[in-house]
Amino acid sequence: MSTLYLAIVFLPLLGALIAGLGGTAVFRHIGAAPPTPPAHDDEDEGGHHHHYDGPRWPMLLTTGLLLFTALLSWIAFFDIAGGQTGRIVVAEWIRSGTMSAPWALRIDMLSGVMLVVVTTVSSLVHVYSLGYMAHDPHQPRFFAYLSLFTFAMLMLVTSDNLVQMFFGWEGVGLASYLLIGFWYTRASANAAAIKAFVVNRVGDFGFALGIFAAYAVFGSVEFDTIFAAAGEMQGKTFTFLSWQVDILTTIALLLFMGAMGKSAQFLLHTWLPDAMEGPTPVSALIHAATMVTAGVFLVARMSPVYELAPFAQQVVVVVGAVTAFFAASVGLVQNDIKRIIAYSTCSQLGYMFVAMGVGAYGVGMFHLFTHAFFKALLFLGAGSVIHAMADEQDIWRMGGLAPYIRRTWAMMLIGTLALTGFPLTAGYFSKDAIIEVAFAAHSGVGTFAFWLLVAAALMTSFYSWRLMFVTFHGETRASRETLARAHESPPVMLVPLYVLAAGALLAGWLFKDMFIGESEALFWGRALLRGPDNEILHHMHQVPGWVVWSATVMMAAGFAIAWLFYIARPALPEKLATALRPLYRFVLNKWYFDELYERIFVRPAFALGRLFWHGGDRRIIDGLGPDGVSARVLNISSLTSRLQTGYLYHYAFAMLLGLAALVTWLMLRGG
Repeated sequence: MSTLYLAIVFLPLLGALIAGLGGTAVFRHIGAAPPTPPAHDDEDEGGHHHHYDGPRWPMLLTTGLLLFTALLSWIAFFDIAGGQTGRIVVAEWIRSGTMSAPWALRIDMLSGVMLVVVTTVSSLVHVYSLGYMAHDPHQPRFFAYLSLFTFAMLMLVTSDNLVQMFFGWEGVGLASYLLIGFWYTRASANAAAIKAFVVNRVGDFGFALGIFAAYAVFGSVEFDTIFAAAGEMQGKTFTFLSWQVDILTTIALLLFMGAMGKSAQFLLHTWLPDAMEGPTPVSALIHAATMVTAGVFLVARMSPVYELAPFAQQVVVVVGAVTAFFAASVGLVQNDIKRIIAYSTCSQLGYMFVAMGVGAYGVGMFHLFTHAFFKALLFLGAGSVIHAMADEQDIWRMGGLAPYIRRTWAMMLIGTLALTGFPLTAGYFSKDAIIEVAFAAHSGVGTFAFWLLVAAALMTSFYSWRLMFVTFHGETRASRETLARAHESPPVMLVPLYVLAAGALLAGWLFKDMFIGESEALFWGRALLRGPDNEILHHMHQVPGWVVWSATVMMAAGFAIAWLFYIARPALPEKLATALRPLYRFVLNKWYFDELYERIFVRPAFALGRLFWHGGDRRIIDGLGPDGVSARVLNISSLTSRLQTGYLYHYAFAMLLGLAALVTWLMLRGG
């Protein structure tokens, strides 16, 4: 059993090291140019040929290893479902005084589900990238980064203690930074990578404090120890600046702060849309299916703590609901095909957190599982569109593309149906379940979340169909040359789409009983802990009919409005935007969060930096040091060094002068 899990976790690392060190070293001798954004056709606009003439084995090696890893993960998943859980110690890792953090793999249903999600999506993205990045001169580096990311993510989901989880957490942060800024000759890519890195460090600061607090309270960072002792700490407080603060609530909120950063929740969401600067396969892997769901996974893993911290749960619900609503509202007016899907991801993560917050952890994990398929499908489908359109990402420069790229259109259609919750698709089972549990919570925050999620469902349907109609239907707005060269993607890019489409259609229907049905307690085992008075799943099956149908009605309404706006009466959107100018500007500018943060944090930070640089560094340190005392010493020493001439008669003359002065002094003193 242990060999299987060790292979799953370490094969991607092996691939990353061999491809990264071997592939790039071989290629360095060929003399590669700096990374440029791709020109997918063999000729770009200037007629220059772009091709890759380096070794092919790094890409094939990493892809092959990941496909094998994905196969092993599915075997492991059914093993765990059959009751094969446990803990595998890999190595003694950190031991300092009473603090012990061994490197161990925690094998239960929660890590099993995540292994399947991470390796399946990652392997498909690797295959897709063989086509998408075919002309990029830096393929070995790209594939090495992808595999490194997968390894870090697998480390995170199999972690048996908080420190190991933090290691994986920072590892995916590093890989995300490297991949977003992959085309580092683009200023915008560098800025986006730095933004993602910095915003995530804000969340990680909270996560780190949460780990310190857990160790201070429980004397351990291992999950089993923390979970066993959590009950005794319920209701206990500690003193902080003369306030009495609840211990478990504090730990839960600090850990959730980390989750907010990684999962781009409201207030720490600003990095995710900018992260679309990376190559499209990166968006599908990191910003749709795997890394951004790490925050949701963290809350699920720490369910025994959250169950005992009701206030922290309420915060999770409110933040999730606001994120779902906020991101959906911004998605309504975005024009970049990848950014629309990015805001959609942000919004869907909000849904998952609402489920976690009301105690329906299995429902949240179910949506995480199904969402991975259809969101990765949408991102890779968008990549296929960008590929066909010679790297154009603005949907208003497309239109009428369906006849040119019929298969991509069909795949995007399946993804859209699943995302909007069309009956019997994956999204229908998982998203609607979240809306039901929000209502079934019968609490103030639950009802608040319910209405925001229903509104978000309407907006989700609208912006998804808007994307489909504007991109694939109606009159074309693309140039004649672009359309003449528009072509379907190669099979290596289409096959992953077919597999994901199958998941988007079937994952909900096939797995719903396991994740949230009658046998759900058996399926999750001890991986998710619900308190004795948490009967949310029981209440979920008793919600009124109108609640059950609300999401489906919103889906139909969103479709109808989008059809009216973009097919039947295309002049309407502009009239509406003009009539509601202030509201339109507000949403188009993403609620002015970037501008607000620029004012509150970025400019003051730069001003402070300039103050220290000009005032502190130049005036005080340089003024006193190199330009002050040091400069004077130099001046004096250069003057005195002139007295050292090397002529004997100069020295004799100086000695005579000295002797005369001495004699004079003695005479005067004696007199």
